[in-house]
Amino acid sequence: MAGGSSEDNPVPINVVPMVDVIFCLCVFFMCSFKFKQLEGAFNSWLPKNKGTQGIPEEPKEIRIAMFWEPETQKVRRQFGQRIVEDDAELTQLIKSAHDDWVLKNKPDVPVIIDGDPRIPWKSVIGVVNITKALAIDNIEFALGAMDKK
Repeated sequence: MAGGSSEDNPVPINVVPMVDVIFCLCVFFMCSFKFKQLEGAFNSWLPKNKGTQGIPEEPKEIRIAMFWEPETQKVRRQFGQRIVEDDAELTQLIKSAHDDWVLKNKPDVPVIIDGDPRIPWKSVIGVVNITKALAIDNIEFALGAMDKK
């Protein structure tokens, strides 16, 4: 009350300095507060020993991909990007790739058979027999993604 008597307000409190201090504290906390940026950053746990070389390495494997062709009911074999028609061609490709790795002092490079789950076992065992005939003992299996054909 602007024009009130001293009996209405027995202890006069000057609230201006208190409001001033509260205002300064609010400004201080607003300026020192840091918002966590949610967009553009995410936590990731990557391996520390991979990806730091800059130049991608040549894959250390010999991979034979096998796909099931539902139209022809046959198996399509691929060595890299090359489609392999018969066993003699596949034998020659595996042998030359293995010989290249032996020249690089890496004779234990695996032959990976990457097959569609619909492939008959007879076809997979045929590739295993080819690699065993070449005296390659390190054979691995990978379950490839199903071909979209």
